[in-house]
Amino acid sequence: MKVLVLGGGVIGVASAYYLARAGHEVEVVDRQAGPALETSFANAGEVSPGYSSPWAGPGVPVKAIKWMLMQHSPLVIRPLLDPAMWRWGWQMLMNCNARAYAVNKSRMVPIAEYSRDCLKALRDETAIAYDDRAQGTLQLFRTQKQLDGIGGDVAVLKQYGVPFEVLDRAGFCKAEPALALTQHKFVGALRLPGDETGDCFLFSNRLAEMAAALGVKFRWNTRIDGLQVGGGAITGVHTDGGLLRADRVVLALGSYSPQLLEPVGIRIPVYPVKGYSITLPVTDPKFAPESTIMDETHKVAVTRLGSRIRVGGTAELGGYNLALREARRATLAHVVSDLFPQGGDVAKAEFWCGLRPMTPDGTPIVGPTPVKHLLLATGHGTLGWTMAAGTGRVIADLVSGRTPDIDVSGLALARYG
Repeated sequence: MKVLVLGGGVIGVASAYYLARAGHEVEVVDRQAGPALETSFANAGEVSPGYSSPWAGPGVPVKAIKWMLMQHSPLVIRPLLDPAMWRWGWQMLMNCNARAYAVNKSRMVPIAEYSRDCLKALRDETAIAYDDRAQGTLQLFRTQKQLDGIGGDVAVLKQYGVPFEVLDRAGFCKAEPALALTQHKFVGALRLPGDETGDCFLFSNRLAEMAAALGVKFRWNTRIDGLQVGGGAITGVHTDGGLLRADRVVLALGSYSPQLLEPVGIRIPVYPVKGYSITLPVTDPKFAPESTIMDETHKVAVTRLGSRIRVGGTAELGGYNLALREARRATLAHVVSDLFPQGGDVAKAEFWCGLRPMTPDGTPIVGPTPVKHLLLATGHGTLGWTMAAGTGRVIADLVSGRTPDIDVSGLALARYG
C-alpha cells in the first residue's frame, strides 16, 4: 500500500526504510532540504538502552530545584503563558512517584533494547557506517551520595537483564584511560557495556540513501499545512505543493506533532524540551573519550564520534524558541574541559540546539490513533536515536498488519485515555 511518512528525522527515515523493505510504496515529506536537519542533527550521539529511564521519578521535583540553583545547571525553565507547557508540567509531576516510574520504565526499556538489536542487525545486513562504536556508556559520580543512590537503577537493570558494572576509579580508568588525569574528581561509575554511540545525522543520511534505493521518494522543502480527515479516517495531507493522498499516514514530526494533530481533534502530551550540544575536534586521541561518558552532576554526555567529540545536555523548557544561549555553551565547555582537558579543542567547538519531543511519562507514542489509518511515531524525547530502528520496525509491522516482535500496547496513544 502507499504510505506517507511526515517527517525526515531519524524516526521518519527509519520508518520509511523498514516500510519500504516490507514492500510498501513510501514517500517522505519534510520542510527541510534533507534528512535529519533538526533534532536529529547534532544530538549527544548515544544509543543507550541501558540509560532509558523516564525523567519523572521519585524525588525529581526536589532535585529540579537544586539543579536550577547550580552555576552550570542541567535544567532551565523559562515560564510562558502557554497552557500546553503548564499542562505538560503538571502531568510530569503526576508521574513523579515510584509506581508511575516503574510502569513507564517497563514500557521504555523493551523498545530501547529491541531497537539496539535492530540496529545491530541492520549493520550486519547492510554494513552501514556512521562513526559507530559499541563500547558502552560510563555514568560518572562525583559524590558518594550519588554512587550510593544507584540501588534503584541497578535493581531495574537486573530485572530486565541489562548488563552493568559498578566500577571504582581503577575500573573506570580501565574503561576510559583518558580519565586517569581527572579520576580524583569522581568516586565511582556505573558502566553499561551494551550501549553504543554513533552520529545520528550521518546514520539518517546513509539510511535515507538505502531507502531511496528501495524506492522511497523524498519530498524535501515541502511545508506540511494540515491533515485532511473524513468519515473518521485520514484522507490526505495538505502541503504547499498540493494535497497528497495515501493508504496510510505515519506522523513523525517530533515536537511539532501536536500542532498538526490538534485541528483534527487529537491532543497528545508532547512538548519541546530544548537540548544543546557542542562538537569539537579531537586534539590527542589518548586524552579523548573512547565512548560515552555521562557526568551525573551536570547531566551532560561526552561522546567520541570518530575524530570529533560531541558534548550534549541541558533540559530547557521555553516553548519553540531555538535561540543559542551562551550560558549553555559555557556549561558544555566546562564539562568536557573538566573531564578531558587535553582531549579536544574547545575553541573550535560548533554550537547547536534542538527541540526534543518529550512526553510527561518519558515513553514515546508509537501506534494507531482515533483517526483511522493515521499512525504516530513521536514523543521519544532524548531517546529518539536510541529507539529509532526499533520504532521503524514496529511501524512497518503495524502498517503491514503483523504483530510486532515486542509488546507495544504501552506505547500507544490510548494509554492517556
